[in-house]
Amino acid sequence: MIRALVTVLTLVLATSGIAETKIPNSQVEISLGFAPLVKRAAPAVVNIYARRVVEQRRNPFMDDPFFEQFFREFAKPQPRVQNSLGSGVILSADGIVVSNYHVVGMATDIRVVTSDRREYNAHVLLSDQASDLAILQLDEVDDLPFLSMRNSDQVEVGELVLAIGNPFGVGQTVSSGIVSGLARVGAATGSARGYFIQTDAPINPGNSGGALIDINGQLIGINTSILSRSGGSNGIGFAIPANLVAEFLSQAQAGNDQFERPWAGMSGQPVDSDLAQSLNLTTPEGIIISDLHPISPFVAADFKVGDVITHVDGQVVNSAAEMVFRMSVAGIGRQAQITRSRAGKVDHIDVHMIAPPDDPPSQPLTLDEDTVLPDLAVARANPAMIARYGLALNAKGVLITDPGRSGARVGLKGADVLVRINGQDITETKDVQTLLTDPERKVRIDLLRNGQRVKLQFRR
Repeated sequence: MIRALVTVLTLVLATSGIAETKIPNSQVEISLGFAPLVKRAAPAVVNIYARRVVEQRRNPFMDDPFFEQFFREFAKPQPRVQNSLGSGVILSADGIVVSNYHVVGMATDIRVVTSDRREYNAHVLLSDQASDLAILQLDEVDDLPFLSMRNSDQVEVGELVLAIGNPFGVGQTVSSGIVSGLARVGAATGSARGYFIQTDAPINPGNSGGALIDINGQLIGINTSILSRSGGSNGIGFAIPANLVAEFLSQAQAGNDQFERPWAGMSGQPVDSDLAQSLNLTTPEGIIISDLHPISPFVAADFKVGDVITHVDGQVVNSAAEMVFRMSVAGIGRQAQITRSRAGKVDHIDVHMIAPPDDPPSQPLTLDEDTVLPDLAVARANPAMIARYGLALNAKGVLITDPGRSGARVGLKGADVLVRINGQDITETKDVQTLLTDPERKVRIDLLRNGQRVKLQFRR
């Protein structure tokens, strides 16, 4: 049946990956359309209704550090319910579902409705805002239909695909198109930042978290966003590749509640034509290393500043987002083969994929009531903190993990790196506790915020 469908469309990929082009041979083949494929795949795509309760302040002056004290009693935070609608894909018979973070992230109540109108409660097993993915577990499920995942690195531009989801809440809808592009980086809108499959299959609000499948009914991506000025589909949609979804599923089944990415401990920039010429490279490709952390696994594998990385596990990398994607797919605890170009010589080197080390120990500390800024939370900068808060590789000292109410009032923010308090250098978290306990009447704080020096001053 699927073979007959393939002949209808004249543009296909066989299971072996060999392209075939045929003309319909009979009226039966012409009449098949996508129906057999949809009947098999659609039951594994679900509708998701999520709700969360947030606190909303009625008076805008409550967000101002100065006026807040005057309006505190008149504008107490009021609970407000936020609802979201999206789609999801069943990945296993025991009810594991993948969707987008922006659909279910921070939700307090999640209802999942299957195509045959059965309803289930669900809870989040693992989620990650940066990737815009979340893995859910349905409660008290029976044997459910599910989609198998295809190796998304085998997907080619021009392949025929179907997008299945619940656009605008009208009900399960199927749209068709082709793969318009691969390795799209930084083109998507929404919370996802990374590496995408582009498709012209119509995707609209509510399709988020739905399935992008090939003509064999295998999942190749999770629809996440569109590029649009009007809010409707313009034929430029983006899906998160199935290979990353597979790593999310693996970590969720291993018991992780947060997605862990391998740590490179490096920074670099794409090699453009001018840079390629100066490096005597034949083509402008890869990433040139501009900085390395002393305990980076790449340092252990003899990489140096100035080396060019062109491939990870045989796949081309031309940007930081591609590098992060390839390392994430490789997974922590494994080895990735890195192709390195140095002074005209190309080597293939195995590098261990590790989590960002908590070395030296972060020494987390929350200030007590005896200090000027009670509930201020701090930690020592190390690779784990650098990765979590997006700090510069050379970040040192103590950073703010949570300013708390008192810290926010004086202008402190999360990820600020404390340098000095009243002229005294900060090297460990206990220094903050000491210097903010019975300090001078005037408190002066020197800090780094997004690499810029900031000075704050306030009175006790």
